[in-house]
Amino acid sequence: MTDQTDARAAQTSAAGSPQDHAWYAMTAEQVLEQLGADPERGLSTEDARQRFEQHGPNELGGDEGTPWWKTLLDQFRSPLIYILIIAAVVTALLGDWIDTGAIAAVLILNATIGFVQERRAEAAVRSLMEMVSPTADVLRDGAEVEIDSDQVVPGDIVLLGSGQRVPADIRLVSATSVQLDESLLTGESVPVHKETQPVDEDTPLADRTSMGFNGSIVASGRARGVVVATGERTELGQIAEQVRETEELRSPLQDRMDSFAHIIGAIIAVSVVLTVLLGLALGGTFAEMLSVAAALAVAAVPEGLPVVLTVALALGVRRMADRNAIIRRLPAVETLGSTTLIGSDKTGTLTRNQMSVEQLWSIDDRRVFSDEDLPDDPREAEARGVPGPDADVRDLALLAGVLANEGTYELTDDGVEIDGDPTETAFLVAAARHGYDPNDCDGTWHEVAGIPFESERRYAASFRERDGAHRVFVKGAPEKIVEMCTRAARTGDDGSDVATSELDADAILEMAEEMAAQGLRVLASASAELDGPPGDPEDPGEPSGLTLLALHGLLDPPRDGVKEAIERCQSAGQRVIMITGDHANTARAIAHQLGIVEDADAPVLTGREVEEFDDDTLREHVAEVSVFARVEPDHKLRIVEAARRPGEVIAVTGDGVNDAPALKNADIGIAMGESGTDVAREASELVLADDNFVSIANAVEEGRITFDNVRKVTFFLVSTGVGTFIVIPISLLFGWPLIMVPAQLLWANLITKGLQDLSLAFEPGEPDVLERPPQGREEPVITRPLWIRTAITGAWIGAGVLLMFDWALAQDFTLAQERTVALSTLVVFQAFHLFSSRSELRSVFTMNPFENRFLAFAQAGALLVHIGALYWAGTQFVLRVEPIPFDAWWRIVAVSVTVLFVVEVDKLIRRRLAATHRPPG
Repeated sequence: MTDQTDARAAQTSAAGSPQDHAWYAMTAEQVLEQLGADPERGLSTEDARQRFEQHGPNELGGDEGTPWWKTLLDQFRSPLIYILIIAAVVTALLGDWIDTGAIAAVLILNATIGFVQERRAEAAVRSLMEMVSPTADVLRDGAEVEIDSDQVVPGDIVLLGSGQRVPADIRLVSATSVQLDESLLTGESVPVHKETQPVDEDTPLADRTSMGFNGSIVASGRARGVVVATGERTELGQIAEQVRETEELRSPLQDRMDSFAHIIGAIIAVSVVLTVLLGLALGGTFAEMLSVAAALAVAAVPEGLPVVLTVALALGVRRMADRNAIIRRLPAVETLGSTTLIGSDKTGTLTRNQMSVEQLWSIDDRRVFSDEDLPDDPREAEARGVPGPDADVRDLALLAGVLANEGTYELTDDGVEIDGDPTETAFLVAAARHGYDPNDCDGTWHEVAGIPFESERRYAASFRERDGAHRVFVKGAPEKIVEMCTRAARTGDDGSDVATSELDADAILEMAEEMAAQGLRVLASASAELDGPPGDPEDPGEPSGLTLLALHGLLDPPRDGVKEAIERCQSAGQRVIMITGDHANTARAIAHQLGIVEDADAPVLTGREVEEFDDDTLREHVAEVSVFARVEPDHKLRIVEAARRPGEVIAVTGDGVNDAPALKNADIGIAMGESGTDVAREASELVLADDNFVSIANAVEEGRITFDNVRKVTFFLVSTGVGTFIVIPISLLFGWPLIMVPAQLLWANLITKGLQDLSLAFEPGEPDVLERPPQGREEPVITRPLWIRTAITGAWIGAGVLLMFDWALAQDFTLAQERTVALSTLVVFQAFHLFSSRSELRSVFTMNPFENRFLAFAQAGALLVHIGALYWAGTQFVLRVEPIPFDAWWRIVAVSVTVLFVVEVDKLIRRRLAATHRPPG
């Protein structure tokens, strides 16, 4: 017994990862022997139990989601947050608990908003991923049993039928007309015909016809296979593991804000030290200088920025969700707007993943159905009678596609329900769009014998009878059908009857190659009159002496609106490339049709070429080539990495398991919500709820609006902060008392300015938001021209505050009133400057003041709150303020309004410079 157990252990240990053994290159007998499997009886219950203990459950494990505590801690991982924490500690050490409490409130508010939004997005994605655990049919103890797929073990004999999902990686030991849909794994839209013969060891994944891979679906036929890998050792499992091992990239906004925070932090540190030294040199005490240092730090730190940044991103998330794009992590909102390159999968993302007959060619006619006025919905087609033997060439060709067919078609109130191989069902839908009911055709032309499609024979035939007339209809590979034909059908001389001509085989095959070069899958149809039914209906024999009817060109058509969406992305300066597992001709044709490439013969880089190139060579090709075909997951990763140049921000879209590693490795991964796999959704930052590429262009627009608003808020906060910052050391030079205490500065920064800067997050998009090139990763939040404007505006605001404080000193005011004049001047300056900050280049006088209603309410609210604070005893005590006379107020307004004109002059100069440097045309 021990020897038998050891033998089984030795056999099952052979079932490692897909890379450990080239199972596809071994004969079925060799595989069965190595795994100790019996193709007729399967495993015994005891043997299966032992193998389960050795190999574990057949599941991928994977991502269980982000723990709530990690999501919460992530809200504090920002240099801007670190600055606020330091400011809170400093004010606490000084015993200024009011200031400490205010800063703590900002930190809590920021963390709460980010935490709630990200957990809500996580829940939305989880709801998309609830799927019923599938089962598997296996042989155990000589009997067929149904078990949960996670109980499947290496060596199990799996039985597969149409519509079933392959539960693990299997080596086929028998196959009958079986075709597997591997589009979620390989990206190829057409089901792959499978057989038991081994293939070469260097055969790409998509061409390993002797294998069935975990996650694939049986499109037609039946098969039996032996499990060679389960769980994380399957091809699908290897991809999932690759996804988990890929480090998450930081978003461009995170990098920009980090860089910005470091600059602000350095400026604050140096300035505080210099100001304290200056004060000490001028005779101030150390205690006074600590108070000055605290005031200076509070004045300089943009306390409201983290909150407004989070709110702006959360608003972007909400707007994107309204347009069917679910953001899983807040910083990804802006990333899409900054994207410079979008690498898209083809099948199911750009196309419908549904085959359609697009062209029909006969020797004297060529029809492109997309050019004809055919309804997309067969229910809207005008009903026509079933074609008879004397129908024209087109109708006979459509009839042949319906009768030599193993698919099913049913018309319901909810639409069309089809089942079977997508190629077969495409012929049924094509006939229905022309007004022919496939079921009526099948019922009128009674089948008396049939020959199902087999890859060896490369055709299917159906022998039919109608009103005593017998006919055979054949459909299959053009080269095979041509061999079976002696004549070719054409339109009769009177324009209606069918006539025949001599068969020019070379010309027909040349046309088939031309259609294939357009990315079409080409099949031929033929027919012949018969004297009667075949002698042996069980074995009718291969038809001969046929008349060729037509060549049929099939294509997985693009989704509606995708071409326009790609054009919008391209006009926004984003390069779109296609990365697919499908054939080169098909990929090129779809790319040309969608406008990804201009030339119909544009170069295509295949996965095998990607594998052969070194990194430098691949990088050169990726910069020039826009279509990549026959790509496997490892190739896709290399393409994404090769595209990563300095300043590039890369987005990758897709819905299949094969997309997941690239989704995780990109700056932003975009997965499909409806048809996408769990693995793809887990690897992404953005999920399209409607599976529509069109939503990407909308999301790009929202991403750019979000970044624009973040830039506007940052400029507003920093420029007003500069104005506040410079008045403190200058007032020391003049020998004045501390111009504002820390509580007053916090009041200006968090209460009055807090309402104002928050309103900028609601600003609608600029008219040219999709006409500008994307912001590269290296572009800062505040650009050099904006820094210049920041310095000018800040200096102007500071000068105005100093001017009014100097005026107040000359009046018969208390120190509290003098400081109130300075504080009120700053608040009113901020109110006018807010309008200037609504657009980087557009004049504020050309903008609708009520386009952003929240801004108008925020303005009025901030001023009312401030005025009320001057008269309420509680705020008078906390802020050390007192009411000031009307004589001060009109001067404050007159001085503060000038900031509008200062910024308008700078905008005018920049607009003229931009017009001067704009290329002609």
